[in-house]
Amino acid sequence: MPGLVVSLPQRSRRMAEREGLLLEARESMEAARNYSRELSGRLQALSQARTQIRDSAAQTRLGLREHFLGVCSAVGQMLEDRLVALLQEVDAIESENIKPLDECQKLLEQGVSAAESLLREGEVAVSCSAGDHQDLCNFTTKALHIQLDSLPEVPSLVEVPCLSAQLDDAFLSMARDHISRLGAVASRPPVQVEELLERPGAILVRWCKVDEDFAPRDFRLQYRRGAAGHFEDAYVGSECEFIVLHIDPHMDYQFRVCARGDGRQEWSPWSVPQLGRTTLIPHEWSLGLDCYSLSSRRNIALRNDSLQHEVLYSKAPTYHPGQTLTFRVETAGASDRRDSIGVCVRKVDGLESLQREGAVCMSSSGAVFVNGKEMTNQLPPISPGSAITFDMELVSLGANSEGPQRRHRVTIGSGNREVVFDWLLEQSCDCLYFGCSFFHPGWKVLVF
Repeated sequence: MPGLVVSLPQRSRRMAEREGLLLEARESMEAARNYSRELSGRLQALSQARTQIRDSAAQTRLGLREHFLGVCSAVGQMLEDRLVALLQEVDAIESENIKPLDECQKLLEQGVSAAESLLREGEVAVSCSAGDHQDLCNFTTKALHIQLDSLPEVPSLVEVPCLSAQLDDAFLSMARDHISRLGAVASRPPVQVEELLERPGAILVRWCKVDEDFAPRDFRLQYRRGAAGHFEDAYVGSECEFIVLHIDPHMDYQFRVCARGDGRQEWSPWSVPQLGRTTLIPHEWSLGLDCYSLSSRRNIALRNDSLQHEVLYSKAPTYHPGQTLTFRVETAGASDRRDSIGVCVRKVDGLESLQREGAVCMSSSGAVFVNGKEMTNQLPPISPGSAITFDMELVSLGANSEGPQRRHRVTIGSGNREVVFDWLLEQSCDCLYFGCSFFHPGWKVLVF
């Protein structure tokens, strides 16, 4: 029989089908791998959740036992001390009131002894009275001196103490009521860390209430470097966010928060610790100006009494649009119309103020300057504790005869007011310097 001949089109079609099946198989295998990895990740997350439940339950049991053992010991000691005090009071009353009775008893016993002695002498005198008249005279004289008709007074039973213990059975009822309300077990803390946002050399921590029945009055935020060591207090107050400063870049930090209910003194359980880090290097003032003294971290500048007047710039252009730059005025000196605090495209040494081209700033009086021109809108004057914030975002691209430009929307805030305006920047200016200038000593500014 002649052999079966497969035409080229059929062979090509089969090869194409095979390639299609292989491609589909590889895609299915890759999908299976991704699915397996996803499931493995969820299994790990589930294991962590299980571990958290078991570890927190064990820690809660240990805390409850330690607390109640401490309460039992303290209450037992208080009851023992109270018993000792009551027994001492009984001893004092007994001793105080027995003493006069002992004295009375001693007097009576002396009287009985004297009467018995006199009786014996009388018997002797009577028995021999027929022969000795003088003995009878002596006896009767002695009996008159003893005053046999004078008897000491003995208090009646109603006149002397009759001790008893007054014990209120209602104490057990009150104690039972207080004990029944001692402590509580919660399945989760009433507040949790909601968000960790990196800032230059800092982390903005936001938290929220997760228990609707809990009415917080104060919050307490703590942090620690790494997963070991002791937590340190960072903030106590009524706000729901706080910027933790002095954070080293590229290092892990743990954050936790608790709350204190309205009308209560004790703090709630801590939230689940959250891990955060910042990759942004901290803002620093530049060294080299005699008229400013800097802190060890170079994020605080103090205007001293030097006669030099010059703008203090940042060490590098570390402010990037899209971030929030904050200046917090710790102390304030005398105000001058040339004072300025703000951001600029480049450093220009030797100038006295940022009120110039290529800069936006605010003066100590609250006036806002854009490229050296004063705006009509004004912010509150700077005072100790003032926080001045600069926010900037790109809103459009443009061009003029000199080349491309970027229009940035700038928001300067101080107190409860803010000024918003558009500022044209060169395209290459993706990062800006910040600076300040004060003409009188006493100004102290923290930047973050």
